[in-house]
Amino acid sequence: MRKLFVILLFLMLGTQLLVNAQGSSNFNTQAKMKAMFIYNFTKYIEWPSSYKEGTFIVGVLGESPMYDNLVEMANTKKAGVQSFEIKKYNSSSEIDKCHMLFVPKDDSGKLNEALKKVKDYSTLVITEQENLCSEGTGINFVIRNNRQKFELNKNKVEAKELKIASSLLSLAIMCPQ
Repeated sequence: MRKLFVILLFLMLGTQLLVNAQGSSNFNTQAKMKAMFIYNFTKYIEWPSSYKEGTFIVGVLGESPMYDNLVEMANTKKAGVQSFEIKKYNSSSEIDKCHMLFVPKDDSGKLNEALKKVKDYSTLVITEQENLCSEGTGINFVIRNNRQKFELNKNKVEAKELKIASSLLSLAIMCPQ
């Protein structure tokens, strides 16, 4: 548990430099940081037993630098014993069963349709836009004090039959319930 705290603390503190960075490389740096957060979420969130077989699927809706960064991560990392599979969904209608679904800020208008597509799955929906907890997301990436952080909708995540480690809860900005 101490290791998790150190890793996530390092990520959160280290993001001050990336948030202050200038130019187009800033987007890619932020995407790399968010991909690392997503990887760490797999360590501290437990999916139901039926999701522990086969590949660990992370979907990305629309165009985002996150897709390439997640593919790069998938080449060297695993979610426990599961290999990663990164799927790109061009539209909400393409979304199928996945462990995580990332909805970039530019595609937030497709969020309601995406949530309907995963309503019967134990899918953790992650966005880049603040205050979407009331819409039904599980995690929202946010910037606080020039640092990358995340909001967590505990009730929504648990309603998806996902178990959250207390160490992850302690690092999250909790959404109002």
